[in-house]
Amino acid sequence: MTLSVAIQMDPIAPIDINADSSFALGLEAQRRGHSLYHYLPNALTYDRGRISARGHAMALRREKGAHYEFAEPLTLDLKSDIDVILMRQDPPFDMAYITATHILEHVHPETLVVNDPFHVRNAPEKLLVTLFPELMPETMITHDLAEIKAFRKEMGDIIVKPLFGNGGAGVFHLRPDDSNLASLMEMFLASSREPVMVQRYMPEVRKGDKRIILVDGKAVGAINRVPAEGEARSNMHVGGRPDKTDITPAEHKICEAIGPLLKERGLIFVGIDVIGDKLTEINVTSPTGIQEIDRYNGSNLAGLIWDAIESRL
Repeated sequence: MTLSVAIQMDPIAPIDINADSSFALGLEAQRRGHSLYHYLPNALTYDRGRISARGHAMALRREKGAHYEFAEPLTLDLKSDIDVILMRQDPPFDMAYITATHILEHVHPETLVVNDPFHVRNAPEKLLVTLFPELMPETMITHDLAEIKAFRKEMGDIIVKPLFGNGGAGVFHLRPDDSNLASLMEMFLASSREPVMVQRYMPEVRKGDKRIILVDGKAVGAINRVPAEGEARSNMHVGGRPDKTDITPAEHKICEAIGPLLKERGLIFVGIDVIGDKLTEINVTSPTGIQEIDRYNGSNLAGLIWDAIESRL
């Protein structure tokens, strides 16, 4: 099977080739003999029913500073020229992102979009997880400061974070005696009309926030991300340390509970976050972590993802 594969992603020049999951997916596609193309999200065009994007044929290599090569610019007809689109631009999950999912629905599933754009749009990381309240830590989503104060009085330490943030940006750990809650809410509401997510702080995070990768609803690998000293966030780009780990029986149960829904919705490549034995997020927009897991386990998660994609064709 030889496929034409377009990767819809942010600029490729500055990526870290030893961490970027889109790069690993592209290399694996190339290894399988598929043709690669790259275009930016803002290159998507709807014109009288035709969906196109101005981009480049692309070759990849694992060579720092020379990791990609573009051919001359060309216009891709995303329905007739392309077999698979990997929607891999980073959040924020804003109206530009949502608009891209609407446009890509015009070509899917004739051109297979991974992940399914309809279900990506309806599965923001911090909202999809609320379908499984029995698996989550105590959680509130609200604008209401009085409700948040009552929640903190009951829970003690809390985490407050933007509903559509990413990468740990805007995540705050507030203790019961912290006097900044009201001013923090003023700051959130001044910059956004969305409510915030508030969760019980889990001290287990000091031992790590585990990223588990699911492919077509099945758990295939995990990495533990340990926050730096004095830091509440475990995201690796803010200093979190990746550690080798296994998937525990309790975590397998979480994956078994959510896996059928992910598969049914065409969410082929998903990364979930687990602290202790609680599910905190289901990441479907642009999951990361596969290269770190491969280095520890000698696995090829990009290969498993491509097996799942090819099986759908």
